[in-house]
Amino acid sequence: MDDNAVYDARIELVDFVIEVFHDTPDEAFVERLLAGEIETPGEEVNDYLDAGFDALEEFVEQNQGRDVDEVVDELAREYTAVMVGPRPEVLPHETYYRDGTDFIGEGLADVEASYDAAGWNPPEEYGEENDHIAVEFAFLRNLIERQRAGQDETVGFERVFLDEHLLTWLEAFTDHIVEETDEPLFIAGARIAAGTAAFEDEIVAQLL
Repeated sequence: MDDNAVYDARIELVDFVIEVFHDTPDEAFVERLLAGEIETPGEEVNDYLDAGFDALEEFVEQNQGRDVDEVVDELAREYTAVMVGPRPEVLPHETYYRDGTDFIGEGLADVEASYDAAGWNPPEEYGEENDHIAVEFAFLRNLIERQRAGQDETVGFERVFLDEHLLTWLEAFTDHIVEETDEPLFIAGARIAAGTAAFEDEIVAQLL
């Protein structure tokens, strides 16, 4: 796989996580999934990614041929029940899973400090706290794009962000998602998030 293909694969994984969790999955995204436009690799990558791809294939198989609007509505109801509330079972925020941090406090400030150090501002369109999984993956996407453009200093920013943030909570978040929902798309999203962090960990180790 050449460098461009690797960058494409990295960004596609990150974008998938953002699409699943930044809000209820929209019609265009679900249509692409059911049309098979997001392909899974035929070979093993790591345990979390492999399990995530299996869950994604399960989602596609379960919903093949169904009315897309019905699938979108079902996903919206489950997303709201599990992750929005009024009493959500799962909060897709880093500081909810990290020991010794407050939801609005030190933990959130630590995440924002990583963004500031890299000169990145979270997109306003997400409307979530800056430790939300979609915001953190948007930051990861920015770093990958800048690496592709030759900004080598972003590899160091990613190393710190992986070690101090993504690798500290995504496995616990994934376990929680699996406990609280049977929806394979959300299980796929969580497992692919954890697997992407592990995949990026290996890539960054090679780049430094």
